[in-house]
Amino acid sequence: MGFKMGIVGLPNVGKSTLFNALTKTAAAQAANFPFCTIEPNVGEVAVPDERLDQLAAIAGSKQIIPTRMTFVDIAGLVKGASKGEGLGNQFLANIRETDAIAHVLRCFEDDDVTHVEGRVDPIADAETIETELMIADLESLEKRLANLQRKINSGDKQAKEDARLMQAAKEALEAGRPARTVAVAEDDRKAWGMLQLLTAKPVLYVCNVEEESAAKGNSKSDAVAKMAAASGAASVVISARIEEEISQLDAEEAEMFLGEMGLQEAGLDRLIRAGHTLLGLQTYFTVGPKEARAWTIRKGTLAPQAAGVIHGDFERGFIRAETVAYADYVQYKGEAGAKEAGKFRVEGKTYEVKDGDVLHFLFNA
Repeated sequence: MGFKMGIVGLPNVGKSTLFNALTKTAAAQAANFPFCTIEPNVGEVAVPDERLDQLAAIAGSKQIIPTRMTFVDIAGLVKGASKGEGLGNQFLANIRETDAIAHVLRCFEDDDVTHVEGRVDPIADAETIETELMIADLESLEKRLANLQRKINSGDKQAKEDARLMQAAKEALEAGRPARTVAVAEDDRKAWGMLQLLTAKPVLYVCNVEEESAAKGNSKSDAVAKMAAASGAASVVISARIEEEISQLDAEEAEMFLGEMGLQEAGLDRLIRAGHTLLGLQTYFTVGPKEARAWTIRKGTLAPQAAGVIHGDFERGFIRAETVAYADYVQYKGEAGAKEAGKFRVEGKTYEVKDGDVLHFLFNA
């Protein structure tokens, strides 16, 4: 199960530098001029999870396989992008294909790095991007509603349902609110997702600060945090320059470097975990002597569907799931100890998998 997070922002805010650090490559050209990223760069990164290492140590697993997320570096948007300014609508299409948006905001002063608007104001930058995405959504909805009218007039029930959701989104956008602020009933979620609205996607604001502010942030990142909290979004502080340097070091060197900078962990680890949380994801584990592996599922996933992430046959032929909670697995030193302590459970088709469950699935081939 793959999940994509698009890295967006105005030109020269540090998007490509951040992407380079995320993927530990120089695949995304980072240069001091707008539109240096012409095609979206795609990279997969492991989701850091200390639990996986602990499980592998207990089980003596030969291989450790973390779960992964995909990041897409999307070229810088500018004011008027929804009208074709800059590189225009092709980038809006790239955003549409992602599950969530990591919105990089420049929260540092540097006379050597130009700003496309001639000033450093992360709140204004966030509003510029949000406005462009809202305009693009509104124009898309107006066209689709017009095209649906004929079907609605003929009594098409599905068209009426689609139009109802589109109208709700349109009203929010016309009121200056992104589509993600619309309250969507559980029964409508699938159809809502099919609308592929840009502003319906969850947003994580990434405050790119100077090196000196990497540990605690600065006044600009503080302002972004307040804005994010007020809108129900999330934010993280990161120094893309520091993270790019760390990405080129080995584990021991990176730990020493972080200590010298007064950082507890790499900012990228916080960013990836924040993205995981933003998407409503959680992790379960399969553990054995060959490998310890993490699997990504959405919160609320039932056991058969969780099994299907491994292989479709597991879901189709699901019989039951044998599970031990992570804390119990660690406390009792593995499955055998958990069984003796009465912490080993057998669950059926209606079991909702919990974050950290160590699972073994039984199925009919």
